[in-house]
Amino acid sequence: MSISAPWFLILTPLFWFLLRRKRKRSALTVASTQQWGHADHGKAKYLWIPVAMRHASIFLFIIALSRPQTQSNFSQDVNEGIAIQLLVDVSSSMDMRAYRHDGTTITRMELAKEMVETFIEGDGEELAGRPNDLIGLITFARYADTRSPLTFGHQALLQIVRSLDIQERPNEDGTAYGDALAIAAARLQKLEELKHQQSDDELNAITSKVIILLTDGENNSGAHLPLEAAGLAKSWACKIYCISLGDHQETTPTLNAAEQTLEHISTATGGIFRQAHDLASLRAVYAEIDQLETAQMTTRDHERISELFWIPLSLGLLSLTLALVLEATILRVVP
Repeated sequence: MSISAPWFLILTPLFWFLLRRKRKRSALTVASTQQWGHADHGKAKYLWIPVAMRHASIFLFIIALSRPQTQSNFSQDVNEGIAIQLLVDVSSSMDMRAYRHDGTTITRMELAKEMVETFIEGDGEELAGRPNDLIGLITFARYADTRSPLTFGHQALLQIVRSLDIQERPNEDGTAYGDALAIAAARLQKLEELKHQQSDDELNAITSKVIILLTDGENNSGAHLPLEAAGLAKSWACKIYCISLGDHQETTPTLNAAEQTLEHISTATGGIFRQAHDLASLRAVYAEIDQLETAQMTTRDHERISELFWIPLSLGLLSLTLALVLEATILRVVP
């Protein structure tokens, strides 16, 4: 225990000195007190009680003014997570076939779903999973749709990922990843505003904002151009990682126009651009992003101070109140 204002304790000896000076009282001189020896003192023998209680209350008030406190220090381990917006192409071209590691083929859509699920949950090998991250999911064809807002509830998010389907309506087919990027950046910026409005430990532990875009085509729909959306993301400190999912023969060092745009978007925002054509190459890309965007554990030291002045203050008030009550009732002295 510590005293916050110890200088108030100086009043204690001062009060004690004044108290001793006031002990001299007026009295009558008599020859002898033996004649009153047999007399019953009655209530007079208790008159010292309220006086003592008054003195005790003053001492307690002095202690309260000195503000006794207790201090405790503790450390808290905080997982610093990342806010991640996953953008997945669901246009009709995602129905094309891609190879798995065993030589069998699946659609690009199924390949994307499998890798996004593994990226979130982890596989115990290359991908550790993202348990401490705030993750959202946006899909796009001609229109961009938010399938899941940013959430720590990854089990529900995984169910949404597993239920993704290719957009089969001809009037809604297309590739509008510019709109998807703009929505993702806006949601991440909204998160930054919420961090300033709420004292949520989980939100405040978010230290980075990331967008991971998976597409197999070029932007040909939507209201926002990719470079325009990338400009918004950059101004709001969001990094964009772009993955181009194409055919094996198309994965060459020479980039086509669509891939050059994706590379420019990534470079401008501090992310990376990678090509993939099968399960192995796509896994390698997500593993690289997983390594680049690692969550960290930090230790925060806290000091907790509890004020104890209310204890002597309450006791002092109680003592003074009882003294006044006794003097006004049972131990009342009539002049």
